[in-house]
Order: sequence, then C-alpha cells, then structure tokens
Amino acid sequence: MAIKSDNKTRSSVQILIVFSLCCFFYILGAWQRSGFGKGDSIALEMTNSASAADCNIVPSLNFETHHAGESSISSAKVKAFEPCAARYTDYTPCHDQKRAMTFPRESMIYRERHCVPENEKLRCLVPAPKGYVTPFSWPKSRDYVPYANAPYKALTVEKAIQNWIQYEGEVFRFPGGGTQFPQGADKYIDQLASVIPMENGTVRTALDTGCGVASWGAYLWSRKVRAMSFAPRDSHEAQVQFALERGVPAVIGVLGSIKLPYPTRAFDMAHCSRCLIPWGANDGMYLMEVDRVLRPGGYWILSGPPINWKINYKAWQRPREDLEEEQRKIEEAAKLLCWEKKYEHGEIAIWQKRVNDEACRSRQDDPRANFCKTDDVDDVWYKKMEACITPYPETSSSDEVAGGELQVFPDRLNAVPPRISSGSVSGVTADAYEDDNRQWKKHVKAYKRINGLLDTGRYRNIMDMNAGFGGFAAAIESQKLWVMNVVPTIAEKNRLGVVYERGLIGIYHDWCEAFSTYPRTYDLIHANHLFSLYKNKCNADDILLEMDRILRPEGAVIIRDDVDTLIKVKRIISGMRWDSKLVDHEDGPLVNEKVLIAVKQYWVTNSTASH
Repeated sequence: MAIKSDNKTRSSVQILIVFSLCCFFYILGAWQRSGFGKGDSIALEMTNSASAADCNIVPSLNFETHHAGESSISSAKVKAFEPCAARYTDYTPCHDQKRAMTFPRESMIYRERHCVPENEKLRCLVPAPKGYVTPFSWPKSRDYVPYANAPYKALTVEKAIQNWIQYEGEVFRFPGGGTQFPQGADKYIDQLASVIPMENGTVRTALDTGCGVASWGAYLWSRKVRAMSFAPRDSHEAQVQFALERGVPAVIGVLGSIKLPYPTRAFDMAHCSRCLIPWGANDGMYLMEVDRVLRPGGYWILSGPPINWKINYKAWQRPREDLEEEQRKIEEAAKLLCWEKKYEHGEIAIWQKRVNDEACRSRQDDPRANFCKTDDVDDVWYKKMEACITPYPETSSSDEVAGGELQVFPDRLNAVPPRISSGSVSGVTADAYEDDNRQWKKHVKAYKRINGLLDTGRYRNIMDMNAGFGGFAAAIESQKLWVMNVVPTIAEKNRLGVVYERGLIGIYHDWCEAFSTYPRTYDLIHANHLFSLYKNKCNADDILLEMDRILRPEGAVIIRDDVDTLIKVKRIISGMRWDSKLVDHEDGPLVNEKVLIAVKQYWVTNSTASH
C-alpha cells in the first residue's frame, strides 16, 4: 500500500546522511581536552575560527531516524541503567491503572494524578515495543499512525460507526470523524467558525476537554489554532497516546477534584464534544473552572447532550426529564458566570465570556455567586477545585478587556504581553522581556547550526521543560512543530500566563514527579537551567530517566546549564543509551554556560529485562 512504499522511501533517504562541515567537533574536542573552555586561549582561537567557517552540524551525532532495529549501543564499560521489563512499554507512573483503582471514584478522583512513592519508582529505561518505528511526518501523521507504536484495537471496535479510527494492516487510519462530527472535523469546525472568529488570528489557543483521539485539535491546525487536549487514561485505551502519535498536543488529564494545571485567563476557546463531564453538577463547579482558564471574551462550546434535548432525547435514548434538568443547570451556571449565549443549533451551543464584569454587576448581590478568595489565582498545582467564581481583573471603562487586550496572532507572539506591560509579573519590565526574546532568537540560531534538522519537520512534538516566558518556543515557532511549554511549579516567577498571552500553549508541572504523558511521545526535549533549578530538590537521575521515558527512540535533547552541572548530567546519561556532546555557548568557551546535545539510541524491548 502507499504507506509502506513511503516508509521504504524514507528509509532510503535516511541512509543518505551527510554531515557537512565536520570541523565543528574536531574543534569541540580540542577545547574539551583543554579543560571545557575554561579560559584556554588556544581553544578560544579555534572556536572563533570555527565560527568563521560556519560549522553548522555535529558530525558525530546522528539526528536522522531509522526504521530498522539496529542499535549502536557503546560497548564501553559504564554504570548502565538496565531496561525495564516488556510489560512497562506504556508505563505512566502517575496514571497507573492498578494504582488508580485503589482511589475513590467520586469526582473522578481515581483518574487524577497518583504518583508512585519514592521507594516504588522504577529506575530503569522504559523500552519501546518490538517493531516500533518513527511516526510519520506531519501532515501524514494526522491521518496515519503505525500500528506497532500503539497496538490497541479497542477504539476501532467501540467507535467503529463514529469514524474515529480504523485499523488497516500495519497502520491505524484516522478519518477525522468523531461522535459529534461523523461527517468530519472540518465541516464541524466550519460550523463553529460561523460564530467564532478562527480565521483572523483572534482565536489562537483552545482547550479540548475529554478529547478522544484529538481530531478536533488536529483539524484546527490548518487554521493556526493550537488546542491543548486532555483525556483520562481509562477504558478507552491510548486516546492521548494516539493523539501524540498523530502529532497533536495532548496530556493525560481529567476534570475531577483538582484544579486544571493551567493559568487563569489562558484559553481563547474551550470545547466539549460529548466529553461526559457533568457540567451542571456540584453547583456548576466544572463550568467555574472553565471560566477561570477562559480569557475575557473567550468562547465555550458544548456539543452533544443535553443541547436541544427536546428534539434529540429519543436519539440519545435518555429520559427527557433528566436532559431537561441537566440543561437547566448548565444555563443557570452560565448565567451566573455572566456568559452570553451566542448560538444554539442542532446539538451545538456556544457561549461567550464577557470582556469584563461591567455587565455583571447584578451578580454581586446574588447569594449564589460565591467569589474565589485567593491572593494567587494561578496557584493551582494539586489544589482542590472550588465552586467559586474567579473575579475579573479591574477595568476603568465598560469596553476595556479585563487583563488587557491581545493582538491577533502572529503579532501577539512577540508583542509585549499585557501581564508584562501591566506589571503583573513582579520585577520583569518590557525591556527585560524583549531582551529575553532577543537572547532566545540567538540561542535557537546556534541550535540550528548544531542540528540542521531542527526546523525541517523532523521534530514535531517538542517539550521545553523550563519554558520561562516561552522564548525558545517563540523563536522556533512553525507550522511544522509545536512546543509544550512547561513551567515548573518551583520556578521563581509564574510565567505560564505570559506564554499563553503570546499564543503558545503549556502546562504547570513539578519535575520531581513523572509527566502526564505516555512513553515515547516527544521528538525533542529542551531543558534550560532545569538541573540547576532542581538541585537539592530531587534526584537528577529520576529527572533524566523521565526524560528518557517520554523521548522517542532517536529523539534529540538540548540541555543548557552551567558547565559543572552539565558535566554531572553527562556522567549520568553515559549509562542511558544516549549519545552526547558538550558544546560551547555561542559566545565562546569563556562563557560558563554550555549546551549538552544528545540523541537517544534506537532499541526495543526484549525478553531478558527483569525490572
């Protein structure tokens, strides 16, 4: 079939790997041998010469992919981390199915994050399944996923008539359908776009709750809308895994008892298509959480029950009384939140959040309107969700957008975000923000000289483990890729809100724990001063093993930190089946900050692993 022949073509191309300008690491080796660039004048002279020669790729690291199973594991004797047993190929340490069943089912608590305790952590390398291959490049990956990478057929049976996913020999095919859009996601999105301004850059960031295989997010891509999708690890095996194999942003998650790991006023649009979330329950608490993360002027879409229940209750095979009560509670909660209903047709309803609370003054006297009382509305990590309304930022006029008006994308990517210009991020000025942008453009330019494949589409799913203001993601922004901007919960300043104001997406996370994703879901991982940040906070071995878990075979890693920290990191990864090189800062060897470049070797599970 066409897919097989394409793989053969790709494999042939991959054999023709040409490393241009091999002088770079000859020179790199010279300054490494002379003391890692710590003031050696000869090394400095050689590095300057290399710069003049424009050496632009690391010749001893292979950034290409290979679909064959050969491994180039070094035979050198090192303290090696052993492979985990084959049963751990899809191991998710904070979403383990057996462990989940020991927690209460109330409010979906059992589907939330429950990480293994320290003494139960696996300190081994999670293997790829036999037959694993590099996913197809975008946009083919949107429609096809290699069967060997996620060999789960349950959805092909359960959702057979809904056009979600089909099994075709060596691949899964995703026709772009869904429970609420059997005619295809594009036509469904066209209907939404008749109400929501998706084409002019006004709507850039979206949240898809209970996303299935993320076809909604996949088909928003061509409209330059970036959707953050989440779904639980549940009986619908591998929903999020399929999404990420397709090259669509997604995490394992659920609306349960804990606040979502996103900042206040983050998303331009939120969406639920038969996501089975009881929106009217708990005094509208889940809608209040959506309201918290929705930008002033943003849109909420509800598709499926109970919308237009009078017409649809027979087809849904549910009592009309239940559906009537469900919609009544949703309408009441939306009214209390001061949302304006903009559209209702068929099984779709769309509400818009007001741009400020000028039109909502009457709810101040409503006894049902319980406003959240917190000094930090973005302090959400493992915090209990509450049935309270997040107040708007103050405004001075009836037409002012609370929190500040955003420019349309792509202008908003590099404009000074309202959180910076208003002084909401303490100690960070507009000048400091713009200087940060310039620095990251410079860094990324240097990265591209080291790895010439960086912006070719070879790396689709990219993670920045310590994203700051999202400067790395902004500098590398392209339709060919996306970046999961992670802001550590222990970071000095809360910057994730700024990331979203730029039109980028991201999440809060503590790297002392495992990330909410499946193994092998990222093509490239970037870590800027992450190990310095977590020094004496948790074990560097555990952070690196987690990076290995979520990195695809033959995926790349870029770690930027001080030289002493990187030497320690390099020593650890020498036992992790990674190939690595330490590289000077682009300003030369006298700069204490260095860059560690690594490539994960290709290897798959075998029956001899015992962990």
